[in-house]
Amino acid sequence: MKEGEDEEGENNEHHQQQLLHSLCNQILASDNSIRFVGVPNNMGKLVVSKYRNDIVTPILSEQEIEMLAIEAVLRMKTRKDFESKLGKPVYSFTLYEKVKRATITLEKDNERYPILMVSFDVQAEHDSIIINKILPIVRKQQ
Repeated sequence: MKEGEDEEGENNEHHQQQLLHSLCNQILASDNSIRFVGVPNNMGKLVVSKYRNDIVTPILSEQEIEMLAIEAVLRMKTRKDFESKLGKPVYSFTLYEKVKRATITLEKDNERYPILMVSFDVQAEHDSIIINKILPIVRKQQ
């Protein structure tokens, strides 16, 4: 690999990181019931994560969020087994007693950053927020 190619790769990675930070900021600002937004890479390593400003003590530790990210990436990869019959997954949702969580597919063929993780307050109208606020932001950045 040539010297210039290394630099170009680093610039592209930096640009991608800026886009992911911007995406998370826009999503977090789109609704007051969004608690957390994060983007893991294809190995489940959290690359970008942001909490709502008033969240002083998150429910999960950093290590627990990392484990959740790994599991979310793996789960979304297993859903691809049925794409030929069901279509591409848009998002998956889990209701916990203390929080709502959604895993949203990012760019159609983005192998590097496949998903967006979002947590909501329990009373949030998550489906409406995802469909009317989050997905338009995601699609605009693609």
